Amino acid sequence: MRTQRQVVDYALQRRALLREVYAGHVGTYEVCDASSYLKTAARYHGEATEELCPICRREFVTYVHYIYGDELKQSAGQARSRAELAKLATSLREFQVYVVEVCRGCSWNHLVEQFLLGTAGAPAPEETTGALPASPGRAATA
Repeated sequence: MRTQRQVVDYALQRRALLREVYAGHVGTYEVCDASSYLKTAARYHGEATEELCPICRREFVTYVHYIYGDELKQSAGQARSRAELAKLATSLREFQVYVVEVCRGCSWNHLVEQFLLGTAGAPAPEETTGALPASPGRAATA
């Protein structure tokens, strides 16, 4: 996804929420509220990680990528795999991607990152490496 830009990382917000949960100020029932649609999207379109759920610490979280944009028409609001995002990024001018982490066990979910993809504002072909960036919270492997 070489055209990824305008990245917003929600790591600080996530840490603050988890600090409140661990301190007992926020109940797990308030943060473990993933809908059945979100958990289904995680199952079929999600990207598995090696990061344990911060609440139950039994299962690994899954990243789900949701897409929004005018050019997407009926596809707006759908979950897509990283491979599909790469294809869309080369064929559409611009669309927004929201990355949500989900625990399919305890229903923890949190917005991790958002960014723009598409050909608008893309660097010239000789400037790109063609490599996909690492997922939020994970180091790149090349």
